[in-house]
Amino acid sequence: MGVPSLACHCKVCTSADPHDNRLRPSILLSRGEQNVVIDTTPDFRQQALRFGIQGVDAVFYTHAHADHILGLDDLRPLSFSHREHKMPLYANTQAAEVLERVFAYTFSADATYPTRARVALHRLNGPVDVAGVTFTPVPLMHGRLEVTGYRFGNAAYLTDMNKLPDASMPLLEGVDVVVLDALRPQPHPTHATIPEAIDWAQRIGARETWFTHMSHEVMHAEMDPQLPAGIRLAYDGLRVPVVL
Repeated sequence: MGVPSLACHCKVCTSADPHDNRLRPSILLSRGEQNVVIDTTPDFRQQALRFGIQGVDAVFYTHAHADHILGLDDLRPLSFSHREHKMPLYANTQAAEVLERVFAYTFSADATYPTRARVALHRLNGPVDVAGVTFTPVPLMHGRLEVTGYRFGNAAYLTDMNKLPDASMPLLEGVDVVVLDALRPQPHPTHATIPEAIDWAQRIGARETWFTHMSHEVMHAEMDPQLPAGIRLAYDGLRVPVVL
C-alpha cells in the first residue's frame, strides 16, 4: 500500500503496528480460481508468496514507474502454465513502450533467453474483458504523466494521481468501492494529498473508499480515526468483496 523510506528511524518506519508495514501498492482481483493483478511491484514475489498466489490470468499496469513494474520478471513461474497462449499484460502506449525497453530481454523480437516470461503485452484501446470481467481504463494525471486507473464491476482502482479529470468522472458512476491514492497530508507535485483524496472520494460517492500509497508520514492508528465515515486507510492483506 506504500513503502517506508530505507534507513529511516521515524515512528512509522519503526512502528510495531502491522498496518504501518506497507509493501508497494498493487491489488489482486480473485474470482474463483481466476486471478488478475494490477501492477507488478518490486515486492511482487514477496506478495505472491505471502498470499499464496498459484496463478495469474492477466496483469494490468497503471503506469511504468519503477515501483509499479519491476516485479514483472517474477511472473515467469506463473506464466509457464500458459502453454497455449501467453499471459496477457495490458498498459497504455507510454507505459508499454517503457516496459518493452526495460524488459527487452522478454519482449524483443531478438530475445533468446529460454526461460523468459511467457507474456504478451497489449496496448490499451478501451475496455478489456478478462476472466469474464470488464476492465475499463480510467484516465488520470500523475503530475504531467497520464496514468491509468481501472473500473471493474462496482469497484475502481485509482492510484498514483493528483488530478481526476472531469471527463473521467462518468466512468466512475455507480461505483460502490474505490481505492484511491492518498500520499500524505502535505502537498506533493504528483500524488493526491489526504484532503484532496477526501474531496474526490466524496465527489465519487462510493459506499467504501480505501486510501492507498500512503507515505511514512501517515501513521495508521493516528490518521485512520480522523477520516470521514466510509473512508479508511487500506493496509497489506486487506480483502474487500466487490461485485463483478
